[in-house]
Amino acid sequence: MELDFGDGYFLRRAEEADHPALNVVCLKTGDSGKDATAREDAPDLLGLIYAVPYQVLEPDFAFVVDGPQGVCGYLFGTPDSARVYARMKAEWFPRLAATVPDPGPDESTWSRSDWARYAIHHPSLDYPAVLHAYPAHGHIDLLEEVRGRGIGRRAMELLMDRLAAAGAPGMHLQVSPKNRGAIAFYRKLGFVPLTDPSLPRHSVFVCRELAV
Repeated sequence: MELDFGDGYFLRRAEEADHPALNVVCLKTGDSGKDATAREDAPDLLGLIYAVPYQVLEPDFAFVVDGPQGVCGYLFGTPDSARVYARMKAEWFPRLAATVPDPGPDESTWSRSDWARYAIHHPSLDYPAVLHAYPAHGHIDLLEEVRGRGIGRRAMELLMDRLAAAGAPGMHLQVSPKNRGAIAFYRKLGFVPLTDPSLPRHSVFVCRELAV
C-alpha cells in the first residue's frame, strides 16, 4: 500500500492482473471524464491506448486506487516522455495494431470505436519542443464514487514527488477542453495552461515545475 485514504480506499502499485479493471475505469471516464460506454463498440480499446501501456512500460509510476468494490481509479506517469513515447511507438502500438483493423482516414465512414482503431494504427503522441522543459507527464482517472474525497490530490502529490525524485524538473498533462473539472483540479495543484502554436488545438496542455 502506498497511501491509505480511509473508508476502505487506498493507493497501491498497479499490476498486470489489473489490466481488465484499468480498461473499465478508462471506459467509464473516457468521455471527457464521463462514461463512454454507450459510445464504444470495443470497450477495451480506450484502456489499451491510454492506461495499460503505462503499467507495462512504466510500472514504477503506475498505481491504482482500490476500494470496497475493487479498482475505482488509476494514476500513471513517466519522468521521461520522449523515452516512453518512443517505446510505445516501437513496442506497444505495433502489437496492438495487429489485433484490430485500420478503418482508414476518412472520418465520415467511421462509427463507434473506429476512432480508437485508427488511433492505434496511427498513434498521435504529442511532445513538441515547447514541452521539453516539462519532460514528465501523467494521467489520472477516478470513478464517480471516489471523487470529492481528496484522493485525487493526494495521489497526484505522491506521483509528482516520485517523478521529481526520478530527476524530472517539470511535468505536463494533456486534457480535453471539455473536461473543465479536470482543468480546475490541475490548477489547484499548481498547473497552468501552456499556449503555443506547436501544440495541437484539440487538447489543453497544463504544466508546472517540480521540486527536484
